[in-house]
Amino acid sequence: MAGQVLDEDAAVKEVTTAPLPRSTEEAVPPPSRRDRGIRFWALVGRHRPFAAVLALGAVLRIIAVLGYRPAMWFNDSFDYLHAAMYPYPHPLRPDGYSFFLLILKPFHSFALIVSLQHLMGVAMGLMIYALLRKRFGLPGWAATLATVPVLLDAYEIQLEHLILSDLLFTFLIISAITLLLWHPRPSWKVGACVGLILGMAALTRSVGLPVLVAFVLFMLVRRVRWRVIAATVALCGLPMAAYSGWFYSWYGKVGMTQSSGLFLYARASAFADCNKIPNLPVEDIPFCKNEPLRYSQSVLWDQESPLHRVWGPRFGPDQDRRAGDYATRAIMAQPGDYLKTVGIDFLRSFQWNRTVFPDRATFELYNFGTKEKPLPNWNMGRGATASQEAVRYEQGSARTKIVEPFGAIMRTYQKYMFLRGSLLGVILLIGLGGMVPLWRRFGGAALLPWMTSVGLLLAPAATAEFDYRYVLPTVPLACLTAALAFTPELRDRYTRVTSRKIVPGRRESSQVSN
Repeated sequence: MAGQVLDEDAAVKEVTTAPLPRSTEEAVPPPSRRDRGIRFWALVGRHRPFAAVLALGAVLRIIAVLGYRPAMWFNDSFDYLHAAMYPYPHPLRPDGYSFFLLILKPFHSFALIVSLQHLMGVAMGLMIYALLRKRFGLPGWAATLATVPVLLDAYEIQLEHLILSDLLFTFLIISAITLLLWHPRPSWKVGACVGLILGMAALTRSVGLPVLVAFVLFMLVRRVRWRVIAATVALCGLPMAAYSGWFYSWYGKVGMTQSSGLFLYARASAFADCNKIPNLPVEDIPFCKNEPLRYSQSVLWDQESPLHRVWGPRFGPDQDRRAGDYATRAIMAQPGDYLKTVGIDFLRSFQWNRTVFPDRATFELYNFGTKEKPLPNWNMGRGATASQEAVRYEQGSARTKIVEPFGAIMRTYQKYMFLRGSLLGVILLIGLGGMVPLWRRFGGAALLPWMTSVGLLLAPAATAEFDYRYVLPTVPLACLTAALAFTPELRDRYTRVTSRKIVPGRRESSQVSN
């Protein structure tokens, strides 16, 4: 009996200590480095055309980083840098890009900043390709073709290498569009994320606020649920409201800038004739020009600008209000001249050649240059010049140094490899043509990038003046719109329309032969 009990205990012990059988739910060991390599190259093999374009774009950006160190500069760069060194709400433009510089300030590296901007440029190409392939089912060649102007355009790469807000703004807009179009029936959480991204874009460039209008119109047309729209608007307004409160604490005025009237005055100065403006108040007479200036923006920066005759601090709230009032009166009195001026500037975006505009000095700032120039010694306030603040941020020399042969490679590449304005116009027309078969749905998904791209081209022409840097953010949007004209749905529609025209002809020929 005792032996039987011992045998049973041993059996129980053997069962309890035996290894458990492997189950299907057991954690799978992480893949080895070899497995990850195999998966990576398999992924590249499935997307070979895009992988080649992406690799070439990455190589070109590396050459730009090596050839122009640590970064390239534009006139506005130093205003953004000044607001990052001594945070305050800038009166001319919102501080979103300055916040970006402030976050990266502990690294003391302009090379890091432009490297991150180059990564954003590559990421835009990835987002466009993934959206077209995974969401809309385009073939690989079509999706790849849509990314070529984004990844390989020389002026796009040069814009990424500038200390400027335009690249960050474009990246945020593409991110918002990708997120919204990726979800055919977006939830309120998606809408909230889209709104937050748009809010950050509006703080980066003030033209981001009209972009919100385009998003809301698109959601209304697509009959998105009101909760999603409300979440988008609310989350977009959150960062703008916080910034407006900060702006009010400095200037006693609710807003994000106090320059909209001044820039509109610059636009109106191209055509305004005080003899044609009825009932012009006496206080607005100093805004009248004795002689026309060559460019609209000259009235803001030129030493002979009429603004020097206007009482009050430069770019102050009173000057902005009075300049805006004068511009509005000029536009109302000369609507035809205003539309003509806007139309001329809008059409500049579609020129085949990049002509010198607005002047040679500004035009050259958009090129990979041949000469190393010292940073300006403009007085930025607080006892520091522009060059001193750049050196203080970098904790070293911030002057652009050209390193050969990398600089020569980028200069040669820029002479030939860029999207001409006329081709941009063709791309926009292709996108518009793709929306026509979907007119009952107001163009479908392509409506959003098309509206946004055209709006971003039109806004500077209507409120300030044309500039080449304002054209580049529209390129990825236009390419996305054109690619959406080749979705499987539209190709099926084209096939049905074509078959309706061909099949009757075949029947008639067969009857004749009989």
